[in-house]
Amino acid sequence: MFHDNNSNIYSATSQLDSEAFTAKIAEIRKLQNHRTYRNTSRQFYVEGVRNFIRVIDNKFDVSTIIYSEKLLTSAIARMLVRRSRRAGIPCLKVTPEQFRNISHTEKASGVGAIVRQHWTKLHEISLNKGLCWTVLETVRSPGNLGTLIRTSEAFGGAGFILLGDSIDPFDSNVVRASMGSIYNQKFIRTGYSKLQKWLHVHNCTAIGASPDGAIDFHQFDYPSQTLIFLGEERQGLTQKQRDLCQHLVRIPIASTVDSLNLGIAGSLMIYEVYRKRYLADSLRRCL
Repeated sequence: MFHDNNSNIYSATSQLDSEAFTAKIAEIRKLQNHRTYRNTSRQFYVEGVRNFIRVIDNKFDVSTIIYSEKLLTSAIARMLVRRSRRAGIPCLKVTPEQFRNISHTEKASGVGAIVRQHWTKLHEISLNKGLCWTVLETVRSPGNLGTLIRTSEAFGGAGFILLGDSIDPFDSNVVRASMGSIYNQKFIRTGYSKLQKWLHVHNCTAIGASPDGAIDFHQFDYPSQTLIFLGEERQGLTQKQRDLCQHLVRIPIASTVDSLNLGIAGSLMIYEVYRKRYLADSLRRCL
């Protein structure tokens, strides 16, 4: 799709002295491994062609691009590196060995970037956009959160409301598991009292998923302004979460199974909202 007649697209790429280079690599490692540093810097590190392309396509604020010319074989990614450099974004060229030394993937792709975290304020939410919002307080497995983010994007979910400080959506394992979907979802961090007031003002419907729900999740009619509350993998919904929910629904499962993986249970809930909404829209079009 893209054509590049320039054999050396990195001729004007930034070159750092040894001390500055070491500092930049140390910064990347801290972003990969230390949440406190991610929080204070308000940045995170992404790696891989898919992640890099989606970061650029979604116009995220990129402070540094790091790449290995020999490892980076994707024509589109190479073109985006050149375009980013021309836009003034620092592009740090490293050897394949240097890139592999900071890579967390099985096969180093040759491109990574330091990116500004994207957060939305609760009062900035547009309830007319997106299928639903997913509300979480604690998630034990980064893979489960990544799965939920990917599912939410797939079926038109608007994003995630995170209660408290427990969850870090910009953990490198979450970013990797989301397969690039994190760049098309909104994230809000808030507390219970603020969310309670917001729910009251905006007349939203809060629905919790729980084994003791009063109705099967596929029998419930999901309104247009729906928030899905999901509990932690082992303990389920907290009492505070339950207090915010107007309805509790259950996902029926075989009697030999105790519970579902959070990523699966949440994905089923999101898809059911999508299915009901899509079915309702289809019926209206037929009338």
